[in-house]
Amino acid sequence: MDPLPAELGFRMPAEWEPHEATWIAWPHERDDWPGKFHPIPWIYAEIVRLLHASEEVRILVNGGSGERSPRAVLKRTAPDWTRVTFRDVPTDRSWVRDTGPTFVKSAKGEVGAVCWRFNAWAKYPNCERDAIVAPSIATLTSVRSWQPTANKRSVVLEGGSIDVNGAGCLLTTEECLLGDVQVRNRGFSRQDYERYFTDYLGVRKVIWLGRGIGGDDTHGHVDDVARFVGPRTVVIAVEEDAADPNYEPLQENVLRLKDATDADGQALEIVPLPMPAPVWFDGQRLPASYANFYIANDRVLVPTFDDPNDRIALGMLAELFPGRTVVGVHAVDLVWGLGTLHCLTLQQPA
Repeated sequence: MDPLPAELGFRMPAEWEPHEATWIAWPHERDDWPGKFHPIPWIYAEIVRLLHASEEVRILVNGGSGERSPRAVLKRTAPDWTRVTFRDVPTDRSWVRDTGPTFVKSAKGEVGAVCWRFNAWAKYPNCERDAIVAPSIATLTSVRSWQPTANKRSVVLEGGSIDVNGAGCLLTTEECLLGDVQVRNRGFSRQDYERYFTDYLGVRKVIWLGRGIGGDDTHGHVDDVARFVGPRTVVIAVEEDAADPNYEPLQENVLRLKDATDADGQALEIVPLPMPAPVWFDGQRLPASYANFYIANDRVLVPTFDDPNDRIALGMLAELFPGRTVVGVHAVDLVWGLGTLHCLTLQQPA
C-alpha cells in the first residue's frame, strides 16, 4: 500500500503561501448565467488581468476551438499576456476550485495533488468532464497524486468546502459535509472526514461551523462564510439585520469560533466581515459574500456588490493583508452563476 500524503510529510498550504500559478477554467456554459452570460467572459478577463500581474495564470479550455474565445477577449483587454497559458482540459462548468485537485506540499518542497471525486455538488447530472479535471491538472503539472477512496469508492469533496491555515487547522461546515440535503459520501461521519483530512491534507484540528449563507446551491461551502487570513486569524461573515435569514446561522458560527482553538490549542482572533445587502436576480437570492475573496501572491481580489459595505470590507481586508494590494472586482453579474472569485480560482503552490 502506497504511503499517504501525511506519512510523507505533505500538508495543504495556506492560500497566502507563495504560488507558482493560479488555475481558472474559461466560462462557456451559458446556462450557468441564464440570460446574463454576455458580461461573464469580460469579468474573467479582468480577473486574469489582475492575476497576471501577480503570477502565472493557467486557463483550462475546451479544445483548440475553445481557446479562440479567451484569446480574442484577452487581446482586447491587455497587450501583454506573457504569463498566461492555455491548457486543453474540457470542462462542464468553470468552478475549478471545486473540480480541481487540492494541492499539497512536503517539508522538502515537493508539490503533490489530492484528487477527490467531483459529483457536481450531488446536483447536476452533467459532470463527466468536470469529474476528470483534477487528475488532468495533476498530470499536466507532473506532480505525485493521490485519489482518496473509502469502501472501494472515491471520496467526494470540493475545494470550496474547506479552508486551512497551513499549520494543521481546517475550517468546514456541518451543513455541507454532514447535512441531509446533499450527501457527498453517504454514511460518512464527522470522524471519517477528519481522518481523511489528517491523512491527505496533514490536518490536526478541524473546526466545524454550522450552516452557510442563503442562496448557496452547494449547501454551505465555507468559503462564503469564514476564511483564515493568518495562522490564528479568521474572518467570518456577519449579518447585522436580525430579520435576515442569514442572521441566526452566522451568529451561531461566530459563537462556535469563539469556543474553538487552533491545532496547538491557541485561541483564534476573530474578525467580523460584514455582509452586503441581499442580492436578488430573477426572483432568486444569490450567495453574495465578501468572504469569497482570493489571495494571490501580491494581491487579494475581493468581490464587490455596489453596496456601502464594499468599502468597509475592502478596508478591513487591506488591514489584514498589509503586504498585498487589495482590489475589488465587480461581482453582481458574476454571482448570478452562484459563485464568485474564490470559487473560480485554484492556487498551485510554488
